[in-house]
Parts: sequence; C-alpha cells; structure tokens
Amino acid sequence: MAHIRCDFFSEVLGLSTSMSVILPQRAPSQDASEAPVSTSTVAPPNPQVLYLLHGFTDDDTAWIRRTSIQRYVSSLGLAVVMPQVHRSFYADEIYGNKYWTFLSEELPELVDGFFKVSSSREDTFVAGVSMGGYGAFKWALRQPERFAAAASISGSLGMATRPRPGDPKKDLLDRIFGDTLIEGTNDDVGWLVQNFDQAAGQIAERPAGLSGIVMPQLYMCCGTEDNLIQENEKFLALARRKGAPVTAGFGPGGHDWDYWDARIQDVLAWLPLRGRI
Repeated sequence: MAHIRCDFFSEVLGLSTSMSVILPQRAPSQDASEAPVSTSTVAPPNPQVLYLLHGFTDDDTAWIRRTSIQRYVSSLGLAVVMPQVHRSFYADEIYGNKYWTFLSEELPELVDGFFKVSSSREDTFVAGVSMGGYGAFKWALRQPERFAAAASISGSLGMATRPRPGDPKKDLLDRIFGDTLIEGTNDDVGWLVQNFDQAAGQIAERPAGLSGIVMPQLYMCCGTEDNLIQENEKFLALARRKGAPVTAGFGPGGHDWDYWDARIQDVLAWLPLRGRI
C-alpha cells in the first residue's frame, strides 16, 4: 500500500488544504525478511475508491492515526480518499466556506486528475464517522448517481432538529446553517431518504436524464451507549418505512475509536467489492 498526504490548493475554498490517500499496490509479499519487491510491481489499474470522511473534532489524518485502515484495505485493491473539511458538517457554510461544493464537485475532479482510480458508480463508495457519517449519507442521497454504497458509523443523523436549547454547538451551527433549523432541506438526511423518488428523481441536484436512478445501498451502525443512538434509530425507522436498501447494526459501544475501528472492518466486509459480488 502507498500512503500519500496530498497538499493542494482548492479553488472552491480559496485556500490550501489537504487529503490523506491510501492507494493499493500489487506486491507478492510485504514481509521484510523476503527479497525486495521487483521494481516492475505496479498498482492495480483503476481501483475502486472509498471516500472516508472524518468527524467533528478530527481531520484527514484521523482514520490513519486512530485505526488500522491501511492494514484493513491492504488486500482489497481499494483506494481510500480522506479529505479535510474542518468543522463544516460537509455543508456550504452561511458564514464561512463552501465545503459541500468542495466535497461534491471539486474533490472528485481532483482525485480523478491526481490518481488512477475508477470513477464508475459501481466502483465508488462513501463512509464516515459521527459528523462524517452524516456527510456520507447526505452526499450519497444528494448525488446517488455517484455512489453504489454509503455507510454511516455513529452518524450525526439528527441534524434537522439542531441546535436545541442549551446545545454547546449552537453558535457554530448558526454559522454553518444559519439561525433556522435545516428540517425539510437538502441538509436534512431524514428528509432526503423520505423524499428519494426512484422513479422520478426529485432531488434538485440530480442531473437531467438521471430520473430512475436507484438509491445507493446504505449501511448504518451505532453503539447502544452512544448519545446519538436515538437519532440513528429514528433515521433507520424512516429509511425502512421508505423501503430504502438499508443494513443496520446496533450493539454495545460508545462514541469512540475502539467502536469505530471495529465497525470500519464491518463496513469493508459489507462493501460490494470486485471479486466477491
């Protein structure tokens, strides 16, 4: 595997930012006791790609530092792209920067330009933890033509009713979303899943000619000791009433990296990767 920290300038954000990237490398062995790998060894062409999103207090290096994601994907032939979005909730901020536009428009173009990865829908996935779980579902439901599957781990899926009285994040959320609730908008993942029309293609951002696009496969999990468990259960109920293709698992665990390191392995086992579908 190759681990790349990519620093670049974002035209959308108007500033320099970064992403961490894992790229597959075809090699007969990585055992240091054996002979060096031949210089003719090359990465598999156009690998599938997972966009892996960070949480509220983290950055693009968090998954590398806090989990064994590089080891978990080493045998899968899967590229992993981890962008930096600060505390934006993957939104175009009212009083800030256009992180949604960066994520959904500029980032995939940069990835396609920098790296040899597949851009086909069946080869593209998104997942995230906490704030990133919210971002993953929002991205997949607003741009379903891009993704075959999306996963939320301990996702902040109840953003539609925030901020609540006494919420310590109120000032931050007002800066991002304004001083009104996002319920019933394209930033409300519950509204997105309820209003996903597979026949008519009603989501406003969906390009012309894509009516009838099917909803990406969804995976969600949350620890039963996590304070986000109720909003995850509520989202699951909405998705199932809609008939969404959702797989869910709730079990012991908190809002922490011990739980997330275990669950990202479940996500990788669930993804429709080449050779096992």
